[in-house]
Amino acid sequence: MIPAAIAAGALIAPMAAGAADLPSKTPSDVLKLVAASDVRAFSGTIEQSSDLGLPSMPSVSGGGAASSSSSDASDALELLTGSHTAKVYADGPTKARVQVLDQLAERDVVRNGSDVWLYTSTGTKVTHVTLPSRTAEKTTPDASTTTPAQLAQRFLAAVDDSTAVTLGDNTKVAGRDAYDLVLTPRTSATLVGSVSIAVDGATGVPLSVQVDARGQSTPAFEVAFSTFDPSAPSADVFAFTPPAGATVTEQALPAPGSHARASDKGKAADHPEPVVSGSGWSSIVTASVGAVPASVTSSPLFAQLTTAVPGGRAFSTSLVSVLLTDDGRVLAGAVPVSALEAAAAK
Repeated sequence: MIPAAIAAGALIAPMAAGAADLPSKTPSDVLKLVAASDVRAFSGTIEQSSDLGLPSMPSVSGGGAASSSSSDASDALELLTGSHTAKVYADGPTKARVQVLDQLAERDVVRNGSDVWLYTSTGTKVTHVTLPSRTAEKTTPDASTTTPAQLAQRFLAAVDDSTAVTLGDNTKVAGRDAYDLVLTPRTSATLVGSVSIAVDGATGVPLSVQVDARGQSTPAFEVAFSTFDPSAPSADVFAFTPPAGATVTEQALPAPGSHARASDKGKAADHPEPVVSGSGWSSIVTASVGAVPASVTSSPLFAQLTTAVPGGRAFSTSLVSVLLTDDGRVLAGAVPVSALEAAAAK
């Protein structure tokens, strides 16, 4: 069922004629199409591209904890820059495979029932995880690749009356006719200009998501299927055999809820729950995290990515800003750094 807030945000007007030959629908009709979608088996190729205004990543050399921390951060940021390709396969809630095709390597996450395998083609190490029975219906980690449907659901779940929901011209994605559902913030206080979601006219599956930043001519972030087949992949796709000579590490998972119970009291005492100020697209999350580790603040990557501001350091992209204050707080939001500074001063 479509939440009332989303329905309230939709402008009930038929879309303009477009390139794709689809029945005429209103924004509310397309929202209902997405909500009713129940495609559990599919395969496809996903292309992800980013233009967030991030500087080029510096090379990190040397050893020790600082080098390790910088390397981890660099690996994470690499996923937010440039272009990436992944092949995805799914057949119900317990069979999935993601192959991230890096420039010189391939990373695989394969789930087949209770077995999860993680493998990188450049190495000789394989990790095997046996999932507890209670996780049988839960989503498998996806090798840091977000599908258009996953990202679209995050945006749609957050839609309220601060968002105008309209339709652009019909389009084609992965050779399939699609509706162009457009979410536009009603406030100018956010960095986000609009979000366009291409919805497959036949299945209701979001085939692409494009996020535009204010004042930027190219999309700040885009993830889209270049191929999409809404039918069950071959069972062989989910069969994984470690390569000859590979070292297999068995990784145990804690019993469901045990880790949370053991750590909840300590976390609550150390750091209060994050606080959200404002609403909608211009909301700001503030969390008390304590001092940033020296291994982070002393790294060349930290210096490259952040800028000194009164009372701390700021990290900014064309869509999101983060402020780390000297008194141990982190503020983040899809707003300019100046908005975070104003919130921190209150």
